[in-house]
Amino acid sequence: MSILAALQAKVDAVDSSTSMSEILKLMYTVKDHPYKSVYDSAGVMPLDSASVGSIRYADNRNAMYMLVGVDSGWKLIDSDASTAATVAYSFQGSVSGYTTGGIPPVSNVIDKFPFASDTNATDAGDLTQARYLLAGSPSSVSGYSAGGSTIGPQETTIDKFPFAADGNATDVGDLAAGRYDHSGHSSGDDGFVAGGTYAAGTKKQIDKYSHASDGNATDVGNLLTATDRSDGQSSSTHGYVSGGNPPYKDNIEKFPFAISSGTATDVGNLTVGRLMGAAQSSTTHGYYSGGNSNPYSNVIDKFSFSSDGNATDVGDITVARDNIQYGHSSTTHGYTGNGLTPGGLQNIVDKFSFASDGNATDALDLSAARRLAAGLQV
Repeated sequence: MSILAALQAKVDAVDSSTSMSEILKLMYTVKDHPYKSVYDSAGVMPLDSASVGSIRYADNRNAMYMLVGVDSGWKLIDSDASTAATVAYSFQGSVSGYTTGGIPPVSNVIDKFPFASDTNATDAGDLTQARYLLAGSPSSVSGYSAGGSTIGPQETTIDKFPFAADGNATDVGDLAAGRYDHSGHSSGDDGFVAGGTYAAGTKKQIDKYSHASDGNATDVGNLLTATDRSDGQSSSTHGYVSGGNPPYKDNIEKFPFAISSGTATDVGNLTVGRLMGAAQSSTTHGYYSGGNSNPYSNVIDKFSFSSDGNATDVGDITVARDNIQYGHSSTTHGYTGNGLTPGGLQNIVDKFSFASDGNATDALDLSAARRLAAGLQV
């Protein structure tokens, strides 16, 4: 019997008298076995019915996972429990960044690029609708793109696509109200959109939709001030909405992911009021890069998640630009995509470090230059 087969047999035989520590003893042997099933993270493991009950090794966590169900996802095999434990969610990605939609022309493309190397993005699939000014929200296994515009009415569509394999998105629900120019946030369990235009009331409205089960979003609260063209950051407990319109707002608002009704609070200010920049999040800080501050900005702002307060200027992106409205967050870097300069559309994806303040560098290009897309990661 192979090592993997032996380990699988152990998992299948787990009962109240079996310690998971026995299974984990085999895990480290499997790690070095030439025929092991290794993935960069649980987020990119296959989600198909044939894999239910099987086990895989995640290199980024040095751990084994079991697929409990297609909807339930991969669960960490925990040494302190006799059953698989829930996988911890991290907003920051360790594998890939994704860019969805955008213009010109109005795009349905889902682009994907690796975090491990500065390599240009490739076309990994399509949204159900070509649209721009939409918002992204990642779970541990899927990417979501919500709302937007098709150069017609504001859209309500919530699209979902898998991280485990490249492919097209499916329509899994609708926002509570059609909107575009809104910010996107993720708690792992749920996706959120805040503000936006133009349906009645959406400039303040916060919508929430489940990542655990497909379905429509619900209206769960309001921003303190009516806002569109803003950007969204995510801590482990709160969503942050920074900048936006009316022209050149510098407000940073904050709402809890546990919100069921209520209003966000004003917790600080950007160094300069602006709109249509890009948002990034480390585990400890939110970032706002670029945007239009009349004129275009190259500033990278940084503010703390642990204590409310104003942002500080910690560096510059490579080219001052606006019309971005999407960013990506790896475990180590923030990425600022494309955008518009007085000289025209850019196809630059900048990269700056979370570990030390400083300027960004030109890291890669998307499969096609675009602006006003949505960004997310796994």
